[in-house]
Amino acid sequence: MFVLALRVELLVLNSQSLKAKRHVVKSLVETARSRFHVASSEVDFLDLWQRAGLGFAAVGSSANHVESIIDEVERFVWSHPEVNILMCERSWLDAST
Repeated sequence: MFVLALRVELLVLNSQSLKAKRHVVKSLVETARSRFHVASSEVDFLDLWQRAGLGFAAVGSSANHVESIIDEVERFVWSHPEVNILMCERSWLDAST
């Protein structure tokens, strides 16, 4: 079993409130979940109205397959016009135990 996590820190452009930020974040998280079948959530900077930390995870029987899914998720987030990406970080999780 292969598990790859992606952590993304982003700046939500033109956000003037938590409600506006959460609208953008919710769209990213729910679309990634339904389109790419990954686990996704807002994981950091919950009380800041222009910054967000998102987490995505994919599980599969092939490392190449899992990596290609996370590649697609990352491209999707980068293509979103309402955000600027500050940082992307990938972590393979040890699922052997």
